[in-house]
Amino acid sequence: MAIDEDLNDRLREALGHRVGVSEKRMMGAMCFLLHGHMIAGADRTRDGERRFIFRIGKPNHATGLALPGAEPMVQGGRTLSGLFFVGEDDCSDELLQTWLDLAIANALALPPKGA
Repeated sequence: MAIDEDLNDRLREALGHRVGVSEKRMMGAMCFLLHGHMIAGADRTRDGERRFIFRIGKPNHATGLALPGAEPMVQGGRTLSGLFFVGEDDCSDELLQTWLDLAIANALALPPKGA
């Protein structure tokens, strides 16, 4: 996987100047964190597919499955509940904001990092 700066810029723009957002290279992508909790990222597969990654949490998994273009993340044959890939072509600005709203709500519901 490779970092996709165009998609990262879309995420930066959608997140605005939200307090507590940071960036970190993780999982082969540039990921965005809110108070230390991953909320989103972007990458490009070996085949050149440009996609977003969203961490919306287990409680929101069914909601994520119902959104257009949602592809649950699978690792080692196991579906990672609450983590989704969404292809760039399937992610309008409005849908991007929907995914981010879910991810932000999830991050805010988690205990603070280091606690």
